[in-house]
Amino acid sequence: MEIGVGSIIKLKKQHPCGSHEWEVLRVGADFRLRCRGCGHQIMIARKLVEKNLREIVS
Repeated sequence: MEIGVGSIIKLKKQHPCGSHEWEVLRVGADFRLRCRGCGHQIMIARKLVEKNLREIVS
């Protein structure tokens, strides 16, 4: 699985704004993601991202 900074990923559950797509801002033990719908940023554990990943868009 090749997820890098700048990748757009689609997760199984949607953000409350309705978007499923997230932009990867930081990669490591934790990921920093920005919602493509509203711009909200979150930190999430790598394990949770890998579990909930549906597809890598770009």
